[in-house]
Amino acid sequence: MATRYWVVSLPVQNSASSLWNNLQDQISKHSFDTPLYRFNIPNLRVGTLDSLLSLSDDLLKSNSFMEGVSHKIRRQIEELERVSGVESSALTVDGVPVDSYLTRFVWDEAKYPTMSPLREIVDGIHGQVAKIEDDLKVRVAEYNNIRSQLNAINRKQSGSLAVRDLSNLVKPEDIIISEHLVTLLAVVPKYSQKDWLSSYETLTNYVVPRSTKKLHEDNDYALYTVTLFGRVADNFRTSAREKGFQIRDFEYSPEAQESRKTELEKLVQDQESLRSSLLQWCYTSYGEVFSSWMHFCAVRIFAESILRYGLPPSFLACVLAPTVKGEKKVRSILEGLCDSTNSTFWKTEDEVGGGMAGLAGDVDAHPYVCFTINLV
Repeated sequence: MATRYWVVSLPVQNSASSLWNNLQDQISKHSFDTPLYRFNIPNLRVGTLDSLLSLSDDLLKSNSFMEGVSHKIRRQIEELERVSGVESSALTVDGVPVDSYLTRFVWDEAKYPTMSPLREIVDGIHGQVAKIEDDLKVRVAEYNNIRSQLNAINRKQSGSLAVRDLSNLVKPEDIIISEHLVTLLAVVPKYSQKDWLSSYETLTNYVVPRSTKKLHEDNDYALYTVTLFGRVADNFRTSAREKGFQIRDFEYSPEAQESRKTELEKLVQDQESLRSSLLQWCYTSYGEVFSSWMHFCAVRIFAESILRYGLPPSFLACVLAPTVKGEKKVRSILEGLCDSTNSTFWKTEDEVGGGMAGLAGDVDAHPYVCFTINLV
């Protein structure tokens, strides 16, 4: 599938059908690897010259906005598919692949009545796409919020012993809590374990001899228990800190542990549910945005053709997908099919060696209307 297309309109001198046949013949002879399709535009309401000029000022900006929203949704789809591990699906408009929708475009009269003023059609399309973009922001924010909560929990569970949640490392039998005795959890640097084992009993009075036990070890630290009289716990913390041992605040609670486990499971389920619904919404919304964008392109090629070639509307609109290497040849073919009286005027400075440039501010300075559609 091509990812970059030109939407082109050529002025009709005699008949659109003979111009189309001539274009097909030229492309097949001189650029046979360039796909070419008719872009069928209905008879839209022209309105006044002032309204067309006013509309023309906004067309480029509106096109950039719609293209941006379509790319934003497509990137979101790609990320969700990658994270979900699902196979990438072809993007469609009501089941029709987007490239086929573009190359076989049919105007939706029910959605966009052709008798409506062009400004009304464009504003309606812009409003629909803007609403979808707003919905996307809300849905993505909700999904990212769940992800952030899960990431925070995962960081707590996968960080070093100095910061991670210890509840899943400590068993009930590791903790002694009585009227007089308490068990503390000490985080000891890996290289200081011998120092801990030889000194913990003397860090303060009333430490239970041989009460320390290693529960876990990571790349940097080891986690030890130590049992002592509760009334000297603060003194022990101070002495341990002075020797480089960290006493972690920890209160064993089966109820709290179960609650955290339930919360984590719910967050995982919520994330999967939101990811699935967001992906389905993105598939549908991409189709809606792409359809709106193509109708906008039809209005744009119509308005710019009227401004370029005059009234009554007499032009041939088509879609091409030239290769990068074949662009120059296709440009030459298209130019050859235009009235060549003032063709030099439309050439860029590079093409005429610094001579007269095309229309000021017009990126594609050619004797025909042309703009690019980037699908990715």
